Order: sequence, then C-alpha cells, then structure tokens
Amino acid sequence: MITGIITVKLYAPWIHSLKEKRQAVKSIIEKLRNKYNVSVIESDAQDIHQTIILSIAFLAGNSALSHSISEKICAFIEANTDAEMMEVKVEYL
Repeated sequence: MITGIITVKLYAPWIHSLKEKRQAVKSIIEKLRNKYNVSVIESDAQDIHQTIILSIAFLAGNSALSHSISEKICAFIEANTDAEMMEVKVEYL
C-alpha cells in the first residue's frame, strides 16, 4: 500500500477577499473529493488572498497506480479552475 501526498500551490489573481478565496477553495475541494475520493485540505497561506495551497492525500495499491492517480488529480485541478498552477510537489510514502 502506497500513500500519496500532493501539495499544489495555485495563484488566483481575481480573488480580492478571503470570502472569494473561501468559495474558490471550497469548490475545488468538493470537486476533488467527489471525483477521486481523496482527502483534501487547505494546508497553508490561509490569510493570503490570491495564493491557494492544497494538500491532497490518497492510497494506492502499487506505485504505477499512485503515479497515475497523481497525474490525473493534477490535470483535473488544472482543467477545473482558472487559477494558475505555480508549484506541485508529490510524495510517496
């Protein structure tokens, strides 16, 4: 069993308040949870309006599956938000 942890940093220049950020983060988190059944949190930069940092955790049976899931999740985030993906860090434990 392999645990995958993805940390994604997004830049959303249109967000000008924490309320707007909260709505955008909630939308992304719900979509990821519904589609991939993963655990998602906003892990850092909660007080910075235009920066969204998400941490996503999942389990996979083997390393090939974990790499595939990571790529699909990153592609899904990129396709389902207007925010620019600044940084992606993937860890396998």
